[in-house]
Amino acid sequence: MITLPASMRVFERGWLSSNNVLLIDDRNATLVDTGYATHAPQTVALVRHALGTRALDRIVNTHLHSDHCGGNALLQQTWRCETLIPDTESETVRQWDEARLTFRATGQFCERFSANGSLAPGMHIEMGALDWQVLGAPGHDPHSLMLFCADERLLISADALWENGFGVIFPELDGESGFAEQQAALELIASLDVATVIPGHGAPFSNVEPALERAFSRLTWLRADPTRNAKNALKVLLVFRLLDVRTTNFAALIDMLENASAMRAAAAILAPREAWPALMRQIVGELAGGKGPLQIDGERVSARAG
Repeated sequence: MITLPASMRVFERGWLSSNNVLLIDDRNATLVDTGYATHAPQTVALVRHALGTRALDRIVNTHLHSDHCGGNALLQQTWRCETLIPDTESETVRQWDEARLTFRATGQFCERFSANGSLAPGMHIEMGALDWQVLGAPGHDPHSLMLFCADERLLISADALWENGFGVIFPELDGESGFAEQQAALELIASLDVATVIPGHGAPFSNVEPALERAFSRLTWLRADPTRNAKNALKVLLVFRLLDVRTTNFAALIDMLENASAMRAAAAILAPREAWPALMRQIVGELAGGKGPLQIDGERVSARAG
């Protein structure tokens, strides 16, 4: 049984959204990460139910993948809340530079939002009457942050550590360093006195050492053959897409592959361009096997019910 501080509530979300962490004190009500855009009305409803007549004062984003910041815009429209993002993303968001933001690259969507503050490693922020240290956690995303409360031995790890793994190492798809940074992020977590982890996805957990062992082992396995990371990225992005639209067809998925740069980069690691249609059918076939998340009916591809 995980016991969290009285000032904190965790909204554990299913895919497509990241978990949301609500922290309330006398000064501010803060939400850490806001889920995916299509789930934004549900995010607002969850926050409103928890706050009652009180307003949401502040949003904090650990990183700017669509499943972590997709609710920002609607929350900002609902409450006049301050929004803090990773410092290295401030100019990108100000300009809304879609070539540098990840939404188009992953075939996903995020309504435009604004930011009026930022966080960087080494800073501290008070949330829920607790002091949180801001930690850098590149690897999954070069700009990603974690939040650590030493007094409560509590870590908001985003996608740097889940109970069974971590997020896709996206920089490696573009030939940039990501495995080494993920290794460093895991080593940083291991160096902290952490009793409880609130991950970006999945339930909060206290078995931190076994989770780290699994994460280190998975990272070693991925580093041994970069095609493993590429294939995992394609599978994750395809399942995300199907969970979003529910039903599509192979032609639309191949078109998505051609137009989403992260998917193109992953496919290029796995096969020459002329083989991408066959690669797509292979990957979807694997995801539809057994009790996999997808199902195929001729040219039609759907997310499996339930």
